[in-house]
Amino acid sequence: MVDQNDSFIREVNEELRSDQVRNAWKRYSRIIIGVAALIVVGTAGHRLWDHWDTTQASGAGDQFLAALKLADEGKRDEAEAALQALEKDGYGAYGVLARFRGASVFAEKGDPAAAIAAFKAIGDDQSVPEAVRNAARVRAAWLMVDNGIYEQVSAEVEAMATPANAMRHAAREALGLAAYKAGDMVRAREWFEQITEDAETPRNTSARAQMLLDNIKASGKAP
Repeated sequence: MVDQNDSFIREVNEELRSDQVRNAWKRYSRIIIGVAALIVVGTAGHRLWDHWDTTQASGAGDQFLAALKLADEGKRDEAEAALQALEKDGYGAYGVLARFRGASVFAEKGDPAAAIAAFKAIGDDQSVPEAVRNAARVRAAWLMVDNGIYEQVSAEVEAMATPANAMRHAAREALGLAAYKAGDMVRAREWFEQITEDAETPRNTSARAQMLLDNIKASGKAP
């Protein structure tokens, strides 16, 4: 009799639990389904974004490499067109890279004025990362050594010719060369001495600066 009672109680408890589950499902089913849907959609969306991001970056990278190949082959007009298209529609950092390489193509085509203008535009664009802006200013300054005056070079890079700036070596060399070309040997000597006295100056840069310092000393034009 006891066994029969125990069996009956278990059956009743199971029915009660079953009713509770059914009632709970009726009450919360929409919430449960909604949360599950959000999880599925979120996961799918994340995977779709990853796929899109990878595809876009890969496509832009392929375009950039194709443009570089055209430039290397001397097909500069085609390279310029490809880089301009990438500059306009390129994904992520490739637009900036295209602008930078496009400016170099102008120089390779024998149009230093256009190249300088393009590099200066990058250097002045606050939406571009600072390191890229600084590199563009240095490139503009180096072109100005042969196609401008000292004051123009100074306006671009003298602010970078400070001990803590990573671009100081290239900036100082451009300034020294611009001064040397202008016949201002005193100023040229000052810049070249800063190069040779900086322990972190690359060896080749330091050697070039020392050679020019020797020339300045031999000329007797700088005390």
